[in-house]
Amino acid sequence: MELRHLRYFIAVAEELHFGRAAELLGISQPPLSQQIQALEQELGARLFERTNRRVELSEAGRLFLEEARLVLAQVDKAADVARRAQLGELGELKIGFTSSAPFNSTIPQVIFSFRQSYPAVHLNLREMSSKMVADALMDESIEVGLMRPLPLPDALHVVELMREPLVAVLSAKHPLASGSEAGLYLSELAQEPFVFFPRSYGSGLYAQLMTLARQAGFSPHFAQEAGEAMTIIGLVAAGLGVSVLPASYQRIRIDGVVYRRLLDPDAISSVWLVQRKDQKSPMAKAFVELLTQRL
Repeated sequence: MELRHLRYFIAVAEELHFGRAAELLGISQPPLSQQIQALEQELGARLFERTNRRVELSEAGRLFLEEARLVLAQVDKAADVARRAQLGELGELKIGFTSSAPFNSTIPQVIFSFRQSYPAVHLNLREMSSKMVADALMDESIEVGLMRPLPLPDALHVVELMREPLVAVLSAKHPLASGSEAGLYLSELAQEPFVFFPRSYGSGLYAQLMTLARQAGFSPHFAQEAGEAMTIIGLVAAGLGVSVLPASYQRIRIDGVVYRRLLDPDAISSVWLVQRKDQKSPMAKAFVELLTQRL
């Protein structure tokens, strides 16, 4: 049985006239009658009661009509799903992001716009370290990544979304908190204990802090480690040390903490949009296009 047989049958069932049905279908009447007879033979059931004056549905035909309409409706739905998926309008988009990415106003705005434009696409957002984002892109468990700079495999393509200054995070009671509103140099923190991400965490900031400290002439002493920026800021507020974070985190207001811009020339951090060079997901392409348009 072919789908055209169902369409021919439905046309005749709705018109109850072979001539009119053939005209609607754009075929001549004899082939239409032959196709209906072939369908009846295949089913082993008479679908129409025919006389010289009229055509009527048999009881089998009446029941078959309901099922035939359901089948064609499901076929049309399947075709529509395929078309929408090809256009990136349907499905799931998996995005990995480093924790500081949502604090930049552009990124939440783009996510909101994408949801408005593609309401049938489920956004699966996963918070990760930058290293985890890169690894997830390589094993294709995510399609798009938002991360801090790290050495990346050649298979990944990078677009720099933004740059922002790094800031020193100090306890409000720290001696440097007063009088440093215009900023300070990293060298002024040389003797301070640091609260920072573990080296193994892969935040993308560890190597940058070490490079900046080396340029400033010291090696930082890491007194406390934490995998979450909120925890780092909380430990600084408790007086356990100082830290350095992207300026985006200034949006987190915690009592007992002040932020001071680092005046060192290279104290700048980027946010990268990363995807595989062989990216095939139309949903990912639509998201990337929307995000890069906002640059």
